[in-house]
Amino acid sequence: MTADPSLLVLASLSAGDKHGYAMMDDIEEFTGVRLGPGTLYGAITRLEERGWIRPVASLDRRKPYAITAAGVAQLKEEIGALERLVKSTSRRLKQA
Repeated sequence: MTADPSLLVLASLSAGDKHGYAMMDDIEEFTGVRLGPGTLYGAITRLEERGWIRPVASLDRRKPYAITAAGVAQLKEEIGALERLVKSTSRRLKQA
């Protein structure tokens, strides 16, 4: 499976707050894709800049993140686009 790392991070955080390593494990568990640290933290930076995720307070040295309302809206939009892609591609395959 290939997917945009930002989409994978949003999907992971939709299940609850996580720090980077926990996101890597979660993403690998539900997709079979293991994001490297550079890819993951690049996506986290972009998502935070867009206001789609935010850091949350922690007593631990790890820095957890949470998805924001804007991030949830973006994730829903992405899911809708993917669902339309799957529907149209399925129809095309039936005609092939």
